[in-house]
Amino acid sequence: MILKSPAILKKIFPNLIWEISTKEKEIYLTFDDGPHPEITPLVLKALDEYDAKATFFCVGDNAMKYPETFKLILSKGHTVGNHSYDHLNGWKVSNNDYFVNIEKANKFIESNLFRPPYGRIVPSQIKILKEKYSIIMWSVLTCDFDKKVSKKQCLKNSISGTKSGSIVVFHDSLKSANNLFYALPLFLKHFNEQGFIFKSLPGS
Repeated sequence: MILKSPAILKKIFPNLIWEISTKEKEIYLTFDDGPHPEITPLVLKALDEYDAKATFFCVGDNAMKYPETFKLILSKGHTVGNHSYDHLNGWKVSNNDYFVNIEKANKFIESNLFRPPYGRIVPSQIKILKEKYSIIMWSVLTCDFDKKVSKKQCLKNSISGTKSGSIVVFHDSLKSANNLFYALPLFLKHFNEQGFIFKSLPGS
């Protein structure tokens, strides 16, 4: 289980975005796999309490099924990114199928930010996608989705590796809800008290 992205991966794939270079006390929260009509609005409410902005990497099928929830994300001033239409694993599909699926998602999401589902992508896919998208990875994975990870461990995962410029991954999905709604408010409180601000990733 990779909580922090190993330095070797950053060296192998330097053209992917693993963190944001900054001297300011800024954290970049991201939420994958939504939107979800029950979970996402509660995430937005938690973010509002700290005037926190974030980036939501949406699955195209969910954006299509729940357009009002998707619009709510944007209305709150957050950024959205493409997480493919069907949450495809780039290691297990042809490049053509992968690209078609991503473009299908972008009809609903309209973003130049892309995060590969499962973090799995191959160099030939990167080469093509980089022409249109900023490919966003992460520096901290909370593992909120993992049923083997307790709520307290999820909180520890999220806090321990986070620093200025960190890109942190939570999930606004039903299976992540138990850990998410324990860890996220405490994470926000912890770093807010230390003077950090929470920003969305630059994108369109």
